This record gives sequence, structure tokens and C-alpha cells, in this order.
Amino acid sequence: MTTMRQSFNNWRNYRKTCNELYRMSDRELSDIGMTRGDIPFVARQTK
Repeated sequence: MTTMRQSFNNWRNYRKTCNELYRMSDRELSDIGMTRGDIPFVARQTK
């Protein structure tokens, strides 16, 4: 069972990952094989 604290930590990690990736240029994202549309999916995969 996921506690409120775990849920908050998961959300915070998701937002941190999104923010870091959105700060990258399109060229930098392309270099790692991503597009801006991939960011939410990739961020959900991080733990």
C-alpha cells in the first residue's frame, strides 16, 4: 500500500525529472534519443 509520503516523494521525483529534461535543448534531447513528447513517459519510469 502506497502511503501519502511515498506518493508525494514519487510525485516530487517525477517533477524533478521533468524539470531537468525540459531544461535541455532539443539537440541535447535528440543526442540521448528523446523528444519533448517522451519526457512525461520517461519521467514516470524513474523511481
